[in-house]
Amino acid sequence: MNGPGPARRPQTTIFTRMSALAQRHGAVNLGQGFPDESGPSRVIEAAAEAMRQGHNQYPPLAGIPRLREAIAAHQRHWYGLEPDPDGGVTVTAGATEAIAAAMLALVEPGDEVVAFEPFYDSYKACVEMAGGVLVPVRLEAPNYRPDLDRLRAAVTDRTRLLLVNTPHNPTGTVLTRGELEAVAALAIERDLLVVTDEVYEHLVFDGHEHLPLAGFDGMWDRTLTIGSAGKTFSVTGWKIGWASGPAALVERVQAVKQYLSFASGTPFQHGVVEALASDDAYYREFAADYRRRRDLMVAGLADIGFTVREPEGTYFVTCGIEPFGAEDGLEFCLDLPERCGVVAIPTQVFYADGAVARPEVRFTFCKPVPVLEEGLARLRAGMRG
Repeated sequence: MNGPGPARRPQTTIFTRMSALAQRHGAVNLGQGFPDESGPSRVIEAAAEAMRQGHNQYPPLAGIPRLREAIAAHQRHWYGLEPDPDGGVTVTAGATEAIAAAMLALVEPGDEVVAFEPFYDSYKACVEMAGGVLVPVRLEAPNYRPDLDRLRAAVTDRTRLLLVNTPHNPTGTVLTRGELEAVAALAIERDLLVVTDEVYEHLVFDGHEHLPLAGFDGMWDRTLTIGSAGKTFSVTGWKIGWASGPAALVERVQAVKQYLSFASGTPFQHGVVEALASDDAYYREFAADYRRRRDLMVAGLADIGFTVREPEGTYFVTCGIEPFGAEDGLEFCLDLPERCGVVAIPTQVFYADGAVARPEVRFTFCKPVPVLEEGLARLRAGMRG
């Protein structure tokens, strides 16, 4: 009697592969988006003090009350949104768990989830784990702006949910008010749920503005907003994220989360309370500092010969590799650590058809200026050598 076939094994992510290559070749890692520096000292000390005070056991499933109140206050201060700290906020093990829990909670087998492509690689995996089908709507190079007619055409009777990421990883696009109004109108017309990934909300440049979809008319009751402390406060290893919105959606996410991590990072949650107490000047200086790093990276990559699209937000820059006679970003990135001593990420891994070669790569500029300068110097020498 034949039993079931072997279970499908998840593939090793490109980030794991490239980080291993970085270690093997002593390369400057400009691929994975984690800063080489810790967040504000007062935030680190708040977490350490929480440990010393004995906050080292399980927190409540939804997160410690002070953090839920701080998240609600953040949403109110920046966007005029009013999630209930008791029912409308749940703390997660990073934004990635929030995305996974949201897909498992809100998507039924056979449901379609529409997302702008390229997209963070966990989106497709999480939708498929829920039994859903991810339907990509491509942001076309070189400008990576949404084609709203294409978005509308992608929605069918099987569509359950729109998964929206702005500021957008990996392209750096920040959706405009007009684009978001069109997304909101479509969601209302077709009675769709919306999950928004807003982890780069405070990393926008050059007068661009981050606008949460939950704040648009008719969108509050159908929108789950995902945020994170990792990007804004340079504490990615803490893995403290959250989902906020109407209690009816948040409670469903929380019901799934209890069977994932249940809860995590008790002292780190206390640290994030201190982080979210930062005054507006912190956020302005944070964005200004990263704008300077972006400008350094964009100018340096263009000088080396890459085709560069200047990002409007996030801490990533997407580059074309055609000027070097290259067409396959994966091959280019696998060769780069040995050739130049630098790591990048091929953008093809952010597409649903990730095996198809694309002549684009992604660099991060969330590193100290000397590290960026060293990476650019190595690229300049290796690509021109």
